[in-house]
Formats: sequence, C-alpha cells, structure tokens
Amino acid sequence: MPDLPAERPTGRPTGRPSTDPGRTQHAGPSAPLIIAIGIVLDPGGRVLVLPPSGEGDPDLPDLPGGTVGHTETPEEGLARALHEQLGLAVPVGRLLAVESRRPGSLGRSLIAHVHLVGPLPPERVCAASRADHEVAAARWLAPDRAYAVLPARSAPRLRAGLAALRSGSFAHLVDGVPQPGSPAGLDPAERAALEHAGSFDAASHRAARPKAITAASVLCTDAAGAVLLVEPAYGTPGRWNLPGGGIDSDLGETPRAAARREVSEELGLLLEPGRLLGVNWSHKPGYPARIRFLYDGGVLDSPTLARIRLPRSELLRWRTVPADQLRALVKPSLRRQIEACLRTRVEGTGPLELHAGRPAGALRRKKDKKRSKEGKEGQP
Repeated sequence: MPDLPAERPTGRPTGRPSTDPGRTQHAGPSAPLIIAIGIVLDPGGRVLVLPPSGEGDPDLPDLPGGTVGHTETPEEGLARALHEQLGLAVPVGRLLAVESRRPGSLGRSLIAHVHLVGPLPPERVCAASRADHEVAAARWLAPDRAYAVLPARSAPRLRAGLAALRSGSFAHLVDGVPQPGSPAGLDPAERAALEHAGSFDAASHRAARPKAITAASVLCTDAAGAVLLVEPAYGTPGRWNLPGGGIDSDLGETPRAAARREVSEELGLLLEPGRLLGVNWSHKPGYPARIRFLYDGGVLDSPTLARIRLPRSELLRWRTVPADQLRALVKPSLRRQIEACLRTRVEGTGPLELHAGRPAGALRRKKDKKRSKEGKEGQP
C-alpha cells in the first residue's frame, strides 16, 4: 500500500517499537522514505481505490502505489507498483502533488509524490477491476466517495491532486495540509484571508493567485452571412469551433497577434483581424477561468474561401453555417457568443462584455427576476 510504513495522522512518534516486519525493514536508514502514489482515473472521472490490505490502516482502502526502491525514480516505482498490484502497464502521468510528513513511529520523515495515471481506456478500466493480481478486486469511486473512505493521510493527497489536475497546476502539502504558496489545493476562502492579512510573500502570492486560460477567435462569414466553422481532430466528435486558439502569453503574444497567427496556421490565410467584437468570460468551479477575445474576420468571398488549407493533424473540415443552424454544431456558450457578435457587427456597437455568451449583467438580472418571482409565489 502507498504508505508502507504507515504514518500516524498526528505525525508524532508513539514511543513504542514496532513489531511489524513490513515496517521495521524501513526503520534503519536515516534518509526520508519516498513513496509514489497514483491517482488512476477512468473516462468518467472516477478514482481507482484498492481494498484493505492488512498493511497501514488494515480496515481502510487506499490509493495504488508504494515505496520507491533505492535505484528507482518515483515514476519508475509507481509504474512497478501499478503492475504488481493491478497488472497495469500504463504510462505514469504528470506530477500533481508532493507531500512531506514529519517523522512518525519509525523516526523517519516521508515524502510522497502523487502522479496522474490515465484516464484509462475502457478495456484497461475493466482489467484493473479484476481480482487476479496482487490485490483483491479494486473499486472505481466518485471523488467525493473516495474522500470519505480513504485513510486520513490519503484523502488530502487525492483532494489536492485532483485540484491540481483541474487547475492545471501543482499542490504542495505538509502533513496533509496545503501550504500557503501552493498553487493548488488551498481553499479559496483561506487563500483570500491570507492575502488580506498580508501573509504571502511575493513568490507565494504569485503562485497562489487564480489562473485564467486565454484564447482568441475570429468570426468570418461568407457573402450570404453564414459563419465559417472548423471541425477539430480532437475533443468531442461533431463539435465545431470558430477559427482560433490559445494565446501564447508566456511568449508575449497579444490577443490580436494570436488571432492573426491562428488564422494563418488553421486556414492558411493571411488575414488581418478587424475590430474586437467581444470578450467572453466563463468559469466552472475548480477550473481556471477561460477568456476568449472575438475579432471580426470580415466577409470572405468565394476565391478566398477556396484558398483555405487545413492542417490535417489538427482540423478535419471547414464549412459555412447559417446562424439558425449553429445550435446543432457548436456548444451553447459558443453559439451565444457568435450570435451576440453577429448582432454587434451589424449594429456597429461593442465591443461586448460576455459571460458564458450572455451580455454582462444579463445572468444576474435573470437570477434576480427568478428570486423575485419565487418570493411573490411564496407570499400568502
């Protein structure tokens, strides 16, 4: 199991010698004990949890993983443990979290590396659940259920690791507690309180601040007013997008420069973006905010459309679509963005401030109206 030997949740020595051979074999060296843990996911976001093994907390399940050998890297140690415990020969993904624990009953500190594994393809999901390896049948649990059944030492690792996965960041734990400068895993309310109290140094403040993902898109139409869309070779099949992509802000790229570059790379056209039609902000709890700059690409005539050349490794097809047919092809938020930008282009207004494709304030007014209506209905 991942914490062999198990550390007491308090992190304090018991003062009593251990009689467990599996624990005492690690008691001699003075260096920290290194363990590697896998957050193994299926396509639906469930977490693979091993059944109780008799080691560590004998009555509790745990995450896959184990002690790193003397000549192994954490990645190699985790890959070996996954093969021994589950018969899985799969790549070990990126590092999500590192935890350090103070010396426990063996007098040794512990360092845990938490890595992403997967999401596994369906056939591997079934194979990992069979009871024909070192451990009995494993279980796939929703994260909230896994937090509830895991030992006190393991649940914070899973919680912080998943927070790092969703935010595209990294978590730093000490004795199960996310540290103030940890980019992931720190409770937002606690982060805000530490900021207001002036508890962050400059580096920790920069690391802990919420992050956003930025992109630039171009809205082009044909002579009939149909919108130019492209179908990616990745993601959900049948979902179409506007030409555009991520802004390389780490290279100093501006939104307008990104829009110009993306049109050149995706369509093979040298097109100078027109005026800014709108900026869209969207947010899903636990994930970075996403900001999209939408530029006017103008009306493309037939010869220009005929010159479009797609990068086949990235895009499958392009087409022009009348506005009233967008609903079947693009996500609702993007459809609202396109419709709002088409209106502002015709009216010569904007740029628009959009929240999930709706004009700023519209969602709040809708919620206030709903609460007002519910309040009136509840009156005698």
